Amino acid sequence: MIVKAKVRGFICTTAHPVGCRQNVQDQINYVTSKGPIDGPKRVLVIGSSTGYGLSSRITAAFGSKADTIGVFYEKASSENKTGTAGWYNDKAFVEFAKNAGLVAESVNGDAFSHEVKAQVIDLIKGKMPGGMVDLIVYSLASPRRIDPDTKEIYGSVIKPIGAPYVSKTCDFHTEVVSDVTIEPASEKEITETIAVMGGQDWLLWIDAMKDAGVLAKNVATVAYSYIGPVVTHAVYKDGTIGKAKQDLENSAAKINLKLANMNGHAFISVNKALVTQASSAIPVVPLYISLLYKAMKAKGTHEGCIEQMYRLYSERLYVKGNACNWSKISVDNAKRIRMDDWEMDSSIQQEVDKLWPIINSENILEISDLKGYQQEFFKLFGFNRSDVDYDADVSVE
Repeated sequence: MIVKAKVRGFICTTAHPVGCRQNVQDQINYVTSKGPIDGPKRVLVIGSSTGYGLSSRITAAFGSKADTIGVFYEKASSENKTGTAGWYNDKAFVEFAKNAGLVAESVNGDAFSHEVKAQVIDLIKGKMPGGMVDLIVYSLASPRRIDPDTKEIYGSVIKPIGAPYVSKTCDFHTEVVSDVTIEPASEKEITETIAVMGGQDWLLWIDAMKDAGVLAKNVATVAYSYIGPVVTHAVYKDGTIGKAKQDLENSAAKINLKLANMNGHAFISVNKALVTQASSAIPVVPLYISLLYKAMKAKGTHEGCIEQMYRLYSERLYVKGNACNWSKISVDNAKRIRMDDWEMDSSIQQEVDKLWPIINSENILEISDLKGYQQEFFKLFGFNRSDVDYDADVSVE
């Protein structure tokens, strides 16, 4: 069938299999061009089909020749409907990794469930050398979670706490800047967001794997977070998601206690703001990212997911000659790895702060990189690539 981009709200309901494959190939090409990493050889990525999770898996496989297992929840294609972008991303990654002689196994299911955890543990025992893993990446972003014991359904929201949040936002499709007011979250919404996006499930994964004996000595685990600038704090850092991220940090401390007797360590990596399926739906964020991209590209410090993950693993977690010496990892006062250091550079933030009060629908294309944001959004789904013929008939299976 001929596959075109179809947008509903802040998501694209179609994905192009060839475009997604090329996106994965581009990331592999970047990693191989940068050179090897003295990193882990047996890696589990929980949330591996898009964004930072996918880039983490690619970096591990093609940077340090790691065997990998990926976990995700994506929709497969049908006879007359495309699969999700993540489904195509995984298919391409597995093909490329296996062609490179690497183990590449994937589990498509509910990562929050006991059943998927058990399935993954069986895969580790059966497919990973020695039946263990050296690194667990936790990169889940989900709108809901089913409690594996009570079967209660929790939903996550992105809202401020205590008072309404009033700011600017933009519809990146229509290029219109407008004011937005977000009402504060209820206590129930705060609690449920923590249950979905906090560290409860990360802890369950580590407990299940430790009990099963599949964690290698010197094992590391890393989960991803975001802080952002003051302009987004009310709706992010100080809002419901911020509460969940604090729970994630608290969970890292608990995991460190669990791994202490095996020289294991849990890290939180605070990453840069990027165009993702999740961030596109957050009011204010597309407008902020458009200004951020303009400033960082001008300074030559802009990174996408793959550049950021390669830097994380090659320059922070697995510095050559310093493998598994976790005490030497550079962290902030809250013991977080700050991969957002280039984003939060004072000169970058000053440029954003200068333009934020004056940006509007008339000047947005001139003073921001909204066009770049639009390009990156459609690229997530395999569209807007110059090397893909979007009028060609392709198989979506």
